[in-house]
Order: sequence, then C-alpha cells, then structure tokens
Amino acid sequence: MSAFLGDSVMISNHFVRGPESWCSYDYHASMVAGKHNVFILTTWSPTGGIDDGGYVWTDHTRWSADTPEKPLSILPLLHYRSWVDADPMDLREAEMSVYLRGDDLQLDGASCHFWIHASGTRWHLNSSSLDIGDGSWPTSPNRVELTPDEGSWHNSWANDPHNPTSLPDVLSGVVSYGFSFVGFSSEVMGRLSMARLELRPSCISEI
Repeated sequence: MSAFLGDSVMISNHFVRGPESWCSYDYHASMVAGKHNVFILTTWSPTGGIDDGGYVWTDHTRWSADTPEKPLSILPLLHYRSWVDADPMDLREAEMSVYLRGDDLQLDGASCHFWIHASGTRWHLNSSSLDIGDGSWPTSPNRVELTPDEGSWHNSWANDPHNPTSLPDVLSGVVSYGFSFVGFSSEVMGRLSMARLELRPSCISEI
C-alpha cells in the first residue's frame, strides 16, 4: 500500500487485507524449473501481529540458499514493485522500519539484513543487522536509514559482476527489496514473520 505525502510516497505494508505480494525465493526450485524464478507467496494472518493486526509468515519449506550471491544468501522475504503494478522508487535517504519475529527459527550463525535491487544488481545493508523476536514480537521495530554510502552496504550480486550498478543508481530506482539471511553454516530453518513494514520518505518519490 502507498500513501502520498505531498510530493512523496510512503510504503506501508500493515497486511490488513492480505500478503500484499510478499514472497520467498526458492533458488533450488528455480534451477529445477529450468532457471525460471520460483517465488512462493507468504501466508497471511489477519490477526496476531502488532496490536493484534495482520502479518505474514514464511518458513524453510519456501526458501533455499541463492548460490550466486556472495556471500551465500537466503531471500526469505521479497517484494517486486511490478507485482502490484507500481513503478520503481527512489529510496535515497529513506527510513525503513519493520517488525520481525522468528518461531523455532534456527539461524545457525545467520544475520538478517535489508536489501535493494535494480538494474541487475543487489545491495545488502550489511552495516545494520536486524533484530528478530524469538517466539514473540519485539517491543519496538527495527529502524534503518537508507543512505547512499557504499561503506554501509555490500554488493552481493550483479548480472555483470565486473560492472555492478552503483549504490546511488540502485537506490534511486529500486524495483525490488526485501530481507536476507547471510552468514549461516547450514540453511536457516523455522518460521519468519513480518509485520508493519514502512518505508518513510526523506526523498522517496515515484520515478
């Protein structure tokens, strides 16, 4: 869901009516399917989230390690703007906030990060590891600033690894974003839930 604030737009996924296109990426299934990307829709619950509101969840049966990513990554939660008939977005200097919850979540050393993707290039905000509530929702959301400082991000993948799209260029026209697990010794198992994702503008605008 998008709300316009003057010339800016705020993304607000409170999951009141459904999963709002949020999926998991199953890389292994994609390879079996002849390199056709396989995305599996999250499960929506209308209650049980923050203030008993809606939320979505996924688990290890829907994700698998994305081996072209460096370092090896799992993309358990992702969203493409085109899935909701929306244009790329300028996320420079935006603030992202989100509640994350794990149930029987076995991270095996993994940390969770926000990422962005455009022009065949993905960047992970590896300077900010996100908190995941253990069996309950955290009392406050994760909040991170999306600054165009490449020292705070890591380029995990590019169609052309010798010529990745720069972070400022990706931030200025984001087509996809989501959350990753990195740093695991074996694939992360269990359930991951998400509630109240918001992208608040500093200079967020439709492009």
